[in-house]
Amino acid sequence: MTEDLENRLQKIKILICDLDGVFTDGSLYVGSGGNEMKRFHVLDGAGVALLRAIGFPLAVISGRGSEASSQRMREIGLEKNFYQGNLAKIEPYMKIKEKYGVEDAEIAYVGDDLVDIPLMRRVGVPMAVANALPEVKQNALYVSKVAGGQGAVREIIELILRAQHRYREAVDRLAQHTYKDT
Repeated sequence: MTEDLENRLQKIKILICDLDGVFTDGSLYVGSGGNEMKRFHVLDGAGVALLRAIGFPLAVISGRGSEASSQRMREIGLEKNFYQGNLAKIEPYMKIKEKYGVEDAEIAYVGDDLVDIPLMRRVGVPMAVANALPEVKQNALYVSKVAGGQGAVREIIELILRAQHRYREAVDRLAQHTYKDT
């Protein structure tokens, strides 16, 4: 990690992620009845739990509306910070900024496709997943080592927590809430 990236990550107060292609590999499975299924990686859900353990906010913006996505966001406790069904991602972005009282420089954003570039150009730490389009990677200060849907969100969460020297705190707090003495 470069010194510039570490300095920027230390200022981050919220992480915002795209969903399809970041939390998933971007594939959509649609059955004959129109039921949609998506594949999410358990490592990303565990990464979200690390953030929640220390009260570090995460929001998700998806251009597509999907019940499968809504269900997963409920499962990992992000239903109140999940915005979907609007390709103009600036609208939910502005709501998130207002809700948390943060400036652009205090936000990290993770994307993979062209619709993510406008937000990436605004935030303090623009990031892309390994399987992002080349144009998206060109706008990123950090590109994950693993692809979206393969634990990229977890990788980025750990990167932020380590830069802020909060990783051990998050692990310890998560362990306190997860495990009970027998």
